[in-house]
Amino acid sequence: HTHTHTHTHTHTHTHTHTHTHTHYENFYYPVCIDTLKNYLKKRQNEVNRKEKPEIKFILRANTDSGGSCLSCLATGFYPRHINLTLFRDGQPVADHEITGGDLLPNDDGTYQMRKSLEINRAEKHKYTCSVTHLSLDKKLDIDLDKPSSYHIGVLLSAVAVLLLVCVILVTAICKSRHPRQAVGERGRPNLKFWYAFRGYFEIFTRSLCV
Repeated sequence: HTHTHTHTHTHTHTHTHTHTHTHYENFYYPVCIDTLKNYLKKRQNEVNRKEKPEIKFILRANTDSGGSCLSCLATGFYPRHINLTLFRDGQPVADHEITGGDLLPNDDGTYQMRKSLEINRAEKHKYTCSVTHLSLDKKLDIDLDKPSSYHIGVLLSAVAVLLLVCVILVTAICKSRHPRQAVGERGRPNLKFWYAFRGYFEIFTRSLCV
């Protein structure tokens, strides 16, 4: 009786073990293999992915310092490792003059980096943004094109000032046609329109001389 019970227990244990092993082979093993393949495929796509950076200079006025802020922006690149250097007249700009340089993610999985420095409009220098990246066959150098960036910005500002001058001038002419409105309380001509015109004209001439 004891021998028969032991044999039955051993048979049940063997059957359970065989069932578990078969269930593992038929279900867990294929799922594990598929998951591993998908992961490796995804990683392979990430490893092979290369996106070239878009490089551009951004020049804007700094109202606090009275100078200008020059920024070199590299965006849309992958993988994340990039070398971005600013040059002034062929020499690297000192680190203490540069702000930024942090690597930031974009919504599409690519990255961007920006480096900026303060410049003086009166000083004439050649600025270059140099970039090396895995997606580029060779180093990419972008020069600050002053005629297409800085001077066009100045020209647009001058046009805006000129339009304001025209508005002031037309207003002054219209006021001059009404003597009662053009004369002050003490009988003197009201010169506020002339002063406004002269002020805008000075701003306009200064913008052209920059």
